Amino acid sequence: MNDVDKYIAKLKSPQKDICKKLRKIILKAFPKCEEKMWVGVPWYGSKSYMVGLKDHVNFGACIKGLSKKELSLLEGSGKTMRHIKLRSVQDIDKKKIVRLLKMIGV
Repeated sequence: MNDVDKYIAKLKSPQKDICKKLRKIILKAFPKCEEKMWVGVPWYGSKSYMVGLKDHVNFGACIKGLSKKELSLLEGSGKTMRHIKLRSVQDIDKKKIVRLLKMIGV
């Protein structure tokens, strides 16, 4: 069991289930993507992360070089990172996640 497995195992549901599904989508679509723990949460490459919070999961992404239209896929007002809030496994849009990761160059 690696550090990301341990991180996910400690989460409560539905956050645990959301993170498991996100991870599966990311690693299947980008098998060469580096997965690591950084600042206490799983990161994919150096441009995206997921974090289990009290009542949801944030899937965050670097916004450098994104157009206004591409930025509309994300929530928040950060200058370098923005996110998608996921409250259930059903909230995960696989195509949107993969498209976003391709745009940021994971």
